[in-house]
This record gives sequence, C-alpha cells and structure tokens, in this order.
Amino acid sequence: MKMSSHSGHSADVRMKLVLNATSIPVAQMGPDFLLVDTATDHPPGEASIVLQVDQSERRWKVNLPHGISARSKRVTLAAGE
Repeated sequence: MKMSSHSGHSADVRMKLVLNATSIPVAQMGPDFLLVDTATDHPPGEASIVLQVDQSERRWKVNLPHGISARSKRVTLAAGE
C-alpha cells in the first residue's frame, strides 16, 4: 500500500471592516451580512471590507444601510458603488 506524502497549507485569512479611520475585525462574512468581533454603535453609511489571504489583499466598498449597533454583532450589508 502506497502512502501519499501530501503536505497541506493553511492559509492565513483575515477580514476587517474599515469605517473612516476605525478598523473592526470580522469573524464571519455572508452574502449580505458580516459578524464582527466587537460591535459598536455606528450610523448608516459607506465602509470598506478588507480581505487578506496570505500575502494577497482585496478591498471593496459596501453600504451599511442600518449602521452598526452595539447590541448586535450582525451587520447588514448592501453593495457599494
């Protein structure tokens, strides 16, 4: 029986929501929502999501139609321009 010597790779994945000069770590991302690590109050408006996988980074704009509430870690998203 031949054994495979496949060595795996665990990617270093980091996500954050950037509002003005504030950066909030993201725990989970869905198609129209985020779960943030720490919720804080923030009014509706535009923000950016930064997704970093190993050394590659992608950024895109989103709208926060309901803002962020300190009472919930779930943040509703709408596509940005």
